[in-house]
Amino acid sequence: MAESSSTSSTVLHVLPNGVRVLALPLPHLRTAAVSVYVRGGSAHETRPQAGLTHFVEHMLFKGTHGRDARRINRDAERLGAEANAHTDKDHLALHLRGLGEHVPEFVAQLADLVLHSTFPADEVERERQVLLHEMTEVDDDPMATAFKLFDSASWGLHAVARPVIGERRLVERHTREQLLALVRERFTAPNIVVVAAGGFDPKRLREASVRAFADAPPGEPARLEAPVWHGGVKSRDLPGSVQTHLVMGFPLPSLAEADPGAALAAAVFGEGMGSPLMDELRERRALLYYAACAADQFESCGQFVVEASTAPAQVHEASGEVLRLLQAHARAVDADDFERGRQQLVVRRLRAAEDPSRLAEDAALELLARGSVTPIERWLEGTRRLTPEDLRTRYAAMLARRPALALTGKVPRGMAAQLRERWEGHGTAPVPARRRMRLFR
Repeated sequence: MAESSSTSSTVLHVLPNGVRVLALPLPHLRTAAVSVYVRGGSAHETRPQAGLTHFVEHMLFKGTHGRDARRINRDAERLGAEANAHTDKDHLALHLRGLGEHVPEFVAQLADLVLHSTFPADEVERERQVLLHEMTEVDDDPMATAFKLFDSASWGLHAVARPVIGERRLVERHTREQLLALVRERFTAPNIVVVAAGGFDPKRLREASVRAFADAPPGEPARLEAPVWHGGVKSRDLPGSVQTHLVMGFPLPSLAEADPGAALAAAVFGEGMGSPLMDELRERRALLYYAACAADQFESCGQFVVEASTAPAQVHEASGEVLRLLQAHARAVDADDFERGRQQLVVRRLRAAEDPSRLAEDAALELLARGSVTPIERWLEGTRRLTPEDLRTRYAAMLARRPALALTGKVPRGMAAQLRERWEGHGTAPVPARRRMRLFR
């Protein structure tokens, strides 16, 4: 028997086979975003499977039992809908956005892709070439390369450390049979979430989902062992580069742990031109043009990430200033900086709640990670309860761990060793007794 529950404007309906249907109505809108999320991404792959989930994502649009690739695209476009998809470390997702009145059609179209794709052999070979071109484009991006090295430094040999796009030598060999086997393993009812946000009728969403996903095959929820944080320094000199690109960071709690302090720590430290990160490195010291800080949290792990690009001659000073600022935050968090960061975070979260696509994504990922969706009022309350002292202890706890650093572009000789000595030798702080890539079609 199906189960339903609702909190505020969020309605969750569980089909008898375990498929979850999440409705997030925004009655003032005329459009709606509909997505299907499947638990299981690149982090769930074995080494020989690396890149297979991303390959599957591309192939889902290449033909089903009743529609070829051209028909799939035209069925969405005749309704004026925008179609897209993405693969991440812990999930794969397909998206349609258009008029709210067409939500039932969108559900049926997405279900056809998820449950009835045929993976035509000729399309597999054509799409393989597209993927190889995409890999070349990613390899030519020095910051993308830096993030790949950063993930490797963070998580070592765990699958979560591998790039979502996979490895060229493996993508060249992946077979149609491997693609179908992964679909049979992952695309089962307990791993599927159907989510819609915007102006639509939740009852029609539920009825359409029952019709479209009633035959989703049974199976077990995809599981992933949490990775162990490693840390370390990795570098790669890229001929032709004139800048050095850095990614630096520490472990954070996973998305499943529901810790609002993780995102707040990133917002206070480096969100906005008035943040300590940009104010010190750009406005006061002119060490760079751009830097950013983020809390990247997945279902099983998380990273506090600082990225920056600077001149090779200024790499040591810029990275040292980042470390100095983090150490200062581990001693005390300025009240004005704290409030600025909190307001930045609150406004960003509220803006996301007003965007159907962002709202659907945030809710689906939270449901996959935690089994429930936190009402925004409760999230706001939890964020307001945090204090500068709470954040100070988080910075101190991060600095007590071994950092992960990556350098690409024009890397000065010996710079990796210098940063290793600077960050690992002097970058830790005692922990107080008090005490967390997305690739598109």
